Amino acid sequence: MPRLEQAVASLEQADWSQPYVFARALNGAPLVAEPAAPERRAQLVANLEEAIAAWRASPTDEQAIIWLGRRAAYLGWYDGARDIFAAGADLHPESARLLRHLGHREITTRRTRRAIEHLSRAAALVEGQQDEVEPDGQPNARGVPRSTLHTNIFYHLGLACYLAGDFPAAADAFGHCMAISPNDDMLVASAYWAFLSQARANGLDVARSVLDRIAFDMDVIENHDYHRLCLLFRGESGIDVEAMEQDAARDALRLATTGYGLAAYRRLQGDEATGTAMLERVRDGVMPAAFGAIAAEADLARLTP
Repeated sequence: MPRLEQAVASLEQADWSQPYVFARALNGAPLVAEPAAPERRAQLVANLEEAIAAWRASPTDEQAIIWLGRRAAYLGWYDGARDIFAAGADLHPESARLLRHLGHREITTRRTRRAIEHLSRAAALVEGQQDEVEPDGQPNARGVPRSTLHTNIFYHLGLACYLAGDFPAAADAFGHCMAISPNDDMLVASAYWAFLSQARANGLDVARSVLDRIAFDMDVIENHDYHRLCLLFRGESGIDVEAMEQDAARDALRLATTGYGLAAYRRLQGDEATGTAMLERVRDGVMPAAFGAIAAEADLARLTP
């Protein structure tokens, strides 16, 4: 238990009003989690304090450890959350749930190979098992969870493979995630990454075939940016690329999500200069934990001699 006790002690001493360096980028630059706005920060800290109390009441409980790590990560303490999940996985080596969260935060902290290892293990553990809805730590507008344990495992596994440059493996993982997606939010998110993975593995013509189930009238609650990007990738009329770029320029999260999708697509179409410039803007944004920012960083690292 010392590892978890040490992590909790660090949490209790943290000053959540200050920026926090949680890892180093692939180019060595510090990755900084900025503090949340005061009102939001107060709620996140209160949630973390509840998670600490629940863990102290049951220090070996799987769910208590998971929520301790999740609540820490919501405050930007990503490396500490990774350590919490790793300690939990040591206590519960057959827990696909802990390995799924560990893999996610290994992606955040740029430990991609370790993420592939742990997420592959999680995928093996859930094979043949019934899926389950994963509760939201930050609920959407309808308060309806949209992801499941299995979809989250394969989604994050696909992302880790994509970041590592293993695009065939990424396409396989995202393709499986699409096949088991229980709703349109998970479908458009996995289809987006499946398209980009297939395009880089097998070309644009093959990639467009993964978008056959994408339509305008989908029940999307959370992943509107991925939905619009999938429609763009399909070649649908009525998608205003300039408006998407303007939206991305005004919003930090949208810069990471839409900005990366547009940058990757421009490069796939042969406009490498514009696409690369957009990748640099996404990488240099203020949301270094966003998947689009991590993907932009990985792409640019591969372009560096």
